[in-house]
Amino acid sequence: MIETSQAQARPRQILAIAGSLRRDSFNRRLLQAAAAMAPSGLRITLDDGIGALPLFNEDIELAMSAGGPVRALRERVAAADALLIATPEYNQSIPGVLKNAIDWLSRPAPDRDVLSGKLVAVIGATAGRWGTRLAQAALRQTLFATESIVLPAPPIYLAGGDGAFDAQGALADPSARESLAQLLIFLDRRLPAPDPQNTAELADAYCA
Repeated sequence: MIETSQAQARPRQILAIAGSLRRDSFNRRLLQAAAAMAPSGLRITLDDGIGALPLFNEDIELAMSAGGPVRALRERVAAADALLIATPEYNQSIPGVLKNAIDWLSRPAPDRDVLSGKLVAVIGATAGRWGTRLAQAALRQTLFATESIVLPAPPIYLAGGDGAFDAQGALADPSARESLAQLLIFLDRRLPAPDPQNTAELADAYCA
């Protein structure tokens, strides 16, 4: 009974991926804010693995699927209950490093398709005026092709990122914080309740 109770108490695992590799990027800060604001039923962990991925190439796909950063990222995505992706906007679209990661994750080899049916929330921040609207549209289109389940709302198009965060990098804009809180509540409600039969196994795999 004690083990079952502990399993039920485990929060759902959300893997957060920033589309920017810059250490102090607005999108990384946005994900850090999400992790700090997450409801008690969610655990949001930032993933830094996409920068280590090689460019997608079918010639090396078998080797990359057997081990290394590609397989490690696939396993983390598979073990997560949902993904939270924050993307900047580069030339009216998503960064190449983010598209490359999705290309690797979308492949069915060697054992499973890790994006099909995966719940994904999409957000974004930029210093410009348009708040990554075009980038998020492009990302949603790509995720549609992978058969992911993308949350339709509430949207977060954070513009003017220079003024949205304080000197310590924390999200300070009240409107942005409210929108982010609403999205996290919606994400929490969309996820099924933890299954005591497999929650502990998934959490252990996620943390491995």
